[in-house]
Amino acid sequence: MTASAMPETRTSDVPHRTPPTPGPRATGPWLVAGAVTLVLLALAPRYGYHRDELYFLLAGRHLDWGYVDQGPLVPALARLVDTVAPESLLALRTPSALMAGGAVLLVAAIARQLGAGRGAQTLAALLGGTSGIVLASGHLLSTTTVDLLVWLAAALCTVVLLRTGDSRWALAVAAVLGVGMLNKLLPALLAVGLLAGLALAGPRRLLRDRWVLLAAGVFVLLAAPTLIWQAAHGFPQLSVAAAISDGDSSYSGRLDALFLQFVIISPFVVPIWVAGLVALLRRAEWRAYRALGWAWLVVVAIVLLAGGKGYYDAPLLLVLTAAGAVATAGWLARGRLRRALPAAVVVFTAASNGVLLLPTLPADRLPDFVVAVNYDAGETIGWPAFADSLAAVHRELPADEQARAVILTGNYGEAGAVARYGPSRGLPAAYSGHNSMADFGRPPEGADVAIAVGWSRPDRLRAWFTEVTLAGRVDQRVDVDNDENGGPIWLCRGLRRPWADIWETEVRHAG
Repeated sequence: MTASAMPETRTSDVPHRTPPTPGPRATGPWLVAGAVTLVLLALAPRYGYHRDELYFLLAGRHLDWGYVDQGPLVPALARLVDTVAPESLLALRTPSALMAGGAVLLVAAIARQLGAGRGAQTLAALLGGTSGIVLASGHLLSTTTVDLLVWLAAALCTVVLLRTGDSRWALAVAAVLGVGMLNKLLPALLAVGLLAGLALAGPRRLLRDRWVLLAAGVFVLLAAPTLIWQAAHGFPQLSVAAAISDGDSSYSGRLDALFLQFVIISPFVVPIWVAGLVALLRRAEWRAYRALGWAWLVVVAIVLLAGGKGYYDAPLLLVLTAAGAVATAGWLARGRLRRALPAAVVVFTAASNGVLLLPTLPADRLPDFVVAVNYDAGETIGWPAFADSLAAVHRELPADEQARAVILTGNYGEAGAVARYGPSRGLPAAYSGHNSMADFGRPPEGADVAIAVGWSRPDRLRAWFTEVTLAGRVDQRVDVDNDENGGPIWLCRGLRRPWADIWETEVRHAG
């Protein structure tokens, strides 16, 4: 990165209130985005499905305008990919790899709108492309990946709106957020943050602007299908979020959420995004953008107070990172040693996130510290062997019981694994009361034998069956600490009450 590639405006210049013009177009971000996508595609087939991906495949077989924990967008995408390329993990994850590359371009585009030169744009792309949130979500088909792209696209449109003062850009912001509502309800959180930012830092005239009011109508119109479905079912997404907040789900809890703010991009990048936040709030020539800095403060405060997951606001951290790349560009240009610092940050970020968040190490020798840091890594290992463990129990049943048996799983991932790997192993259908799995069907009334997995204790099972015995344990044939490995497999006989009586009131659960 050379001094000539840096923006001419520095914090020591005479303050002015006119935002800098966008920087020159650069090829560097395109190269970075392409490299990130190619790396993600190369690593996509390693390990195996994530429990959420198995769930999305099942949800895709039961398409609807909503589910208790998400909108229809990702299940529909999973259905489409699985129809075109059945049982291909590479194909299933290709959309996420492409979206990750798109996120890199959006981070660089935001930096360019803030006045970044070619070097600063490339730095912003490198920081975004090696960030934890981009690599982790880009490796898996996930609602988080879609949220990332939606939030960054909305942020870019907001920056253009604030720079130009052309309130018609509010329509683009609303369109992006409205489509994003078909994925999760989280874009509404960004909308609240942006409106609060405008109320706190201005320009407040936008809150009364006719284009902004029209944009609000566009947002509601696009979000209507999922909002109507959620309203008709009592807004279950909010109930699931509350259950996650109160439970022990991964990445939940206020302390975890606060801690995640400092690691989800990378600990090495914290000084840069903090510099970006300060610049957005304090730089005279960036006065028009102060609403963005306040938007992150409002959103992260809501996440912490509500007990939400700490990665909900991660896309805004990438916006701060883009601003930080611009804000520190002049400082970096003042000496060779300083110019070496961003390279070191990128290298350390890429190395640490590559080991912790991507399947770069052998699955059968995965160190405990990787799973301790990245819970999702463990959830992508051992699903075929999980199905083998259930098949071993099923084969031991008498023929008449095999015909009446079902698999009863504690969570949707286990049910998805049986749906994916069970038919080739002769397993019966799997059912679960977890989230929307409860809506995909309950066991037939003649099924009075169940192989139950995912239940650490048999207490609840004994409320439903007269006989519950330990029949085996899950052996995933690798030493990995995940939710399934080593878990008990229960053989349940003698259904006390019909499935219709217990399914909705007792078996259904959220989290």
